[in-house]
Amino acid sequence: MENYTYNSFTLQLEGLNVSKESTYPVFLFLFFSYLFIIVANVGIAVLVFMDKNLHQPMYLLFWNLSVNDILGNSILLPRLLIDMLKPPSELFISYYECVVQAFTTHMFSTTAHTVLMIMAFDRYVAISNPLRYATIMTKQMLIKLTVCAWGMALVLVGILLGLTLRLNRCRTLIRSPYCDNASLFKLSCESVLINNVYGLTFTVVLFTGSIGSMVITYTKITVVCLTSNSKSLNSKALKTCSTHLVVYIIMLLSGMFIIILHRFPQYSDYRKLTAILYHIIPGSLNPIIYGLQSKEMCKFVSKLFQSKKVLPS
Repeated sequence: MENYTYNSFTLQLEGLNVSKESTYPVFLFLFFSYLFIIVANVGIAVLVFMDKNLHQPMYLLFWNLSVNDILGNSILLPRLLIDMLKPPSELFISYYECVVQAFTTHMFSTTAHTVLMIMAFDRYVAISNPLRYATIMTKQMLIKLTVCAWGMALVLVGILLGLTLRLNRCRTLIRSPYCDNASLFKLSCESVLINNVYGLTFTVVLFTGSIGSMVITYTKITVVCLTSNSKSLNSKALKTCSTHLVVYIIMLLSGMFIIILHRFPQYSDYRKLTAILYHIIPGSLNPIIYGLQSKEMCKFVSKLFQSKKVLPS
């Protein structure tokens, strides 16, 4: 008969199942990935804040994406790195820390979708109505869109975790290297039907809204480009939209792999690795893709290096 510990505030993590030989290579990979994510995204955030030429809707929206990558990875990766150096018998986490980690993880994913949806709208306005772009994408509109992106994610994730927090817990093992909503409500011996229904609805609504908005937006952009004889407009559309689309596809595929692997328990180790890469890959590639694509960012960086060379020794 299984022993139950009701509403324990100390939980045990299953952790990453890696061999002793692979522990340090994986640790170094995660450590340098996290270091790059922080340096690159903080650098982007500082650039956008310092350079007035970058105080444009596209870059300010990308600033939100960088902040989201910093927060999402900072809650997950440092704790994961510490746990990798501990034996499995010592992988404990408090219930409240687990809830915070789960909340941040889902906020990271949801906010990434909502911000990219708003960025798609921004690109559509810029290409279809270039003359009215400044009057449509005002500071007030940008603030409203940003609040909407974060607020929508906050409400959706808040309900998701709220439904889990109402449950009594009878187990203590988190079958994952970090906490998420599914691993939390699986600690309960009560009915989790409502959690499963809302979780499925949450996923379907988010992905349907996200994919649907991208399809509609890029279909309209394509129509505008095909009916326009302006080479400069088509070049601008290809340059800015391809960057945004690549970032979106990377995030979408990473998320779908996790959902698919959840249906196959025999591949739990692959699911754990994919879940971690879901944080690392977008957070690492976003600043590279947008940074290299942006002439303004490249010019600002080159000016910084040139000014340092001119300074007297």
